[in-house]
Amino acid sequence: MTLISELQQLHADMREWRRHLHQFPETAFEETQTAKFIADKLTGFGLEAHQGLGKTGVVATLSSGNSSKKIALRADMDALFIQEQNTFAHKSRYDGKMHACGHDGHSAMLLAAAKYLSEHRNFNGTVYFIFQPAEEGRAGAKKMIDDGLFEQFPADCVFGMHNFPDIPIGHFAVKSGAMMASFDCFEITLTGRATHAAMPHLGNDAIVASAQLINALQTIVSRTLNPADPAVVSITQIHAGNTWNAIPESVVLRGTFRCFSSAVQTIIADKLTHLVNSICGGFDVSAAIEFNPENAGYPVTFNTETETVIALKAAQAIVGESCVNQQPTPSMGSEDFAFMLQEKPGCYIWIGNGSSENSCLLHNPHYDFNDAILPAGAAYWVKLVELKLNG
Repeated sequence: MTLISELQQLHADMREWRRHLHQFPETAFEETQTAKFIADKLTGFGLEAHQGLGKTGVVATLSSGNSSKKIALRADMDALFIQEQNTFAHKSRYDGKMHACGHDGHSAMLLAAAKYLSEHRNFNGTVYFIFQPAEEGRAGAKKMIDDGLFEQFPADCVFGMHNFPDIPIGHFAVKSGAMMASFDCFEITLTGRATHAAMPHLGNDAIVASAQLINALQTIVSRTLNPADPAVVSITQIHAGNTWNAIPESVVLRGTFRCFSSAVQTIIADKLTHLVNSICGGFDVSAAIEFNPENAGYPVTFNTETETVIALKAAQAIVGESCVNQQPTPSMGSEDFAFMLQEKPGCYIWIGNGSSENSCLLHNPHYDFNDAILPAGAAYWVKLVELKLNG
């Protein structure tokens, strides 16, 4: 019997856990009931569950044999501030919140792996099961680390997994090196001199300055960076004025930039600052720029080579060589699992969620995790532990 076949026996349980979590989504650092649900399950499996790291994080420990080797497996468990538009029975019961990224499924798969491993213990060493809060823009991974995650649970390496729409069911994708982009955000406040719209010569127009600045920022990627270095700079918010016949005093621009190396991150930030100061100076408008308010920035999600080889072997053992893409195109999306990969060697893998038809894309109000992939995801975790701790 294959490992997936064995874990099929837990499929109904996984589906029940997943759909329960989907109905009761909790957002960053408020995952109290989610954490309790997960901790209760882990305790019921006979694991020691620790709560409170990163405010609402849960970490469970399972040891077998006499080896000192230790591996950490991480699943995120927070939801998004999105109004769900699905109509199925397990849709969100909380207005304005939903599991639109599949963290409910990630938690269910890791729970199933914990249950299976606690019953079979076909490994020699220690496994840490990390259920992390606040992945969505609030850096819950960093908070757990700052609270002593790897001091209390000193893993040798750490692994993460995320579902990915439009990768077929029964397929995985993984590569060494950059897997997902860094994430930085910024806020620019331009301050001029307000005046009547009919008398612009009496003021300093921050709106005109902001328009020139927005256009200029697009040249950072096209004219400053090496064309071989992928990156994106986007303005996502413009806030100014409140009436028809007055030029406002100030404009606030907000945006983000993404790339795949820390060197490129620095180049973008420096050039952005230079353009803000020089263009605004030319319009006699003052400017202030703030990067990553509330520590929102994420580093590059970078897989180490040795751990990627192990992850690749585990995935191939579950679904076969032909169903594992070893050269996926890195995503411009970002992941705070990157903070864990800065502390420990490790690997982040994608599991196929199937077609994105009917708007089943990540962060879409019609998204739903595909329950058909639950056994494969749980089997990957189990095989990974067996390979790492028995090899």
